[in-house]
Amino acid sequence: MRNTLATELIFELSQSGRRAACYPDCDVPQQPIDDLIPAAYRFQDDGPGLPELTEPDVIRHFLNLSTLNMSVDTHFYPLGSCTMKYNPKRHERLAGLPGLVDLHPYQRTCDQQGMLRLLHDMQDMLGEIAGLPAVSLQPAAGAQGELAALLVASAWFRSRNETRTRVIFPCSAHGTNPASAAIAGFQCVQLNNSPGGLVDLDELTAQLDNSTAVFMITNPNTLGLFETQIEEIAKRVHDAGGLVYIDGANMNAIMGVTRPGDFGGDMMHFNVHKTFTGPHGGGGPGAGPIAVREDLAKFLPGPIVSRTTDDNGYTRFELETPANSIGRVRSHFGNVGILLRGYCYLRTLGPDGIRQAARHAVLNANYLKSLLADILPVPNGEYCMHEFVASAANLKDNRDISALDIAKRLLDFGFHAPTIYFPLVVPEAMMIEPTETESKLTLDAFAEALHKIADEDPEFLHQAPYETPVSRPDDVKAARQPILSWSTDDGRDSL
Repeated sequence: MRNTLATELIFELSQSGRRAACYPDCDVPQQPIDDLIPAAYRFQDDGPGLPELTEPDVIRHFLNLSTLNMSVDTHFYPLGSCTMKYNPKRHERLAGLPGLVDLHPYQRTCDQQGMLRLLHDMQDMLGEIAGLPAVSLQPAAGAQGELAALLVASAWFRSRNETRTRVIFPCSAHGTNPASAAIAGFQCVQLNNSPGGLVDLDELTAQLDNSTAVFMITNPNTLGLFETQIEEIAKRVHDAGGLVYIDGANMNAIMGVTRPGDFGGDMMHFNVHKTFTGPHGGGGPGAGPIAVREDLAKFLPGPIVSRTTDDNGYTRFELETPANSIGRVRSHFGNVGILLRGYCYLRTLGPDGIRQAARHAVLNANYLKSLLADILPVPNGEYCMHEFVASAANLKDNRDISALDIAKRLLDFGFHAPTIYFPLVVPEAMMIEPTETESKLTLDAFAEALHKIADEDPEFLHQAPYETPVSRPDDVKAARQPILSWSTDDGRDSL
């Protein structure tokens, strides 16, 4: 049953005179408000038009709203490219221990030795997983990690008196790749994929010259395929004098199995929220550590955590800035709480557990892919890694059922929709990633729901969803003419 209380605006619940708290009469001399607030900062009417509610009104309104949310705690979230795995609650408890959350970034390092030890271990673990020895935990998100690594590359080339201006990437790259390259001051060059969905070696070779700075590649790529020619790709880029950047967005498929540094990567970033169960959350908080090869280490953003042991065997941890650092990319040391959750995840699973998690992610994706092959075929690759990009083009052409129709209808079955219409190289794309944290029972139920949807009347599907407070808005109109205000009964507009 739909929760009607959660669909009312808080302004509609307002009744004049209601209050969440009553204050006693003032017992000090009073002054007119006009004497305290300059005219330029005063409301020019009777106030901001806020709703008038009791405390239970407010609590019930927002609690009812929260029941409408979808999250990995409440629903299966097969959002391709995002790795929406379950966030273990023990990691939340451990990261919330008073000795960790009560630290202040301006405390002396001698008072933060426990925290610095954890962060130093995190650097070491990430370096081992990457196969790249030097790590900076400072970047606040994956995209900022990309930018920071490209700035490191730029500084490295300057130190060698080389002028390199171009960054190359495949057409299936994440949108942040060209965005980061442009912000870092590089020219962007996009390659078409081969018919099999991988990097076209001939096209790459044709673009490589002495202006090439970095080749950015996600491996496995955005189609969920492992770039089997990655060593040859890296060799050709290196022969041209360039660097290879590995976008770590899809590390969930290969962590503990193969390492970017071993197959030719010179630098990479991690998405802690994707790979190491830091919670996703509306753009933050995030963490995007970067790992680089040894000769790039002195350019890393700082501070990083160093470890020294004196002659008496006493170990001390300090915050240090590398000699030729590109500087800070954010304030203080980064989102430490997210890094701690990732640390807990890595220590909980250990090397064997990390490897098993990656293998289960690949197993789940291939199992689900096989269940859907008759209705949602995958154009590229007999097998996939952690995700696959299916196409609803046949359903669109033969039954007028689009990827959008399927995504909307899935909400009525209690499933979040997959990523749709990305990457652009697949028509009617549906990008599905189950992660390792979902059971066979859940995957079977999801596949059954998709088969039921594929058999439903197209006209019925065009109006889905039916069980949500809002059915299907006009997306174009909503983007171009958003409703940003609400009118009160007395005609005043309030945000």
